[in-house]
Amino acid sequence: MTEPDLVWTFGYGSLMWRPGFEPDAFETARLVGYQRRLCIRSEHYRGTAEQPGVVMGLTAGGACIGRAIGFRREREAEIMAYLDARELVTNVYERRLVPLELLESRRTVQAWAYVARLDHDQYCGGVDEAVILEMVRKGCGSSGTCQEYLVNTLDHLSEMGIQEPHLEALARRLLPDPKISQD
Repeated sequence: MTEPDLVWTFGYGSLMWRPGFEPDAFETARLVGYQRRLCIRSEHYRGTAEQPGVVMGLTAGGACIGRAIGFRREREAEIMAYLDARELVTNVYERRLVPLELLESRRTVQAWAYVARLDHDQYCGGVDEAVILEMVRKGCGSSGTCQEYLVNTLDHLSEMGIQEPHLEALARRLLPDPKISQD
């Protein structure tokens, strides 16, 4: 299938491992000018209004390696409607068309990406890391716990050969202290 036949979207969190539709292509990809961060207070999928969790968002700066997900152009309306319903539940993200580098095929395509809206009340990019850690520990919503989300994200990044030192350090802080569990 050639490039004009495919529409692309960029997965940097759960979309990488659970797109919710049958893709026609997957490829490791880099989005320059954005970084992956735990910066979206989740009150639905990974938390509640009373006990919010936290999920990934794209914010300005650096680069983010994730998964390009391609699908046939004739499926664009159906798939984008599904993704908008999934990602824009509270409009904390803005869907943008961005240049995405496909790393295996060494080309750049235009892809849809869901970028964090800094002006939204669910954006928590400036929150202290201790607060984020507590949100990950306690967050649980309709799609499961924040801890599962973080571990799944890191597992899939690892399978793709992608390192996220900041997220990996956060995950290590969530594990019980081995000295305590031996007592």
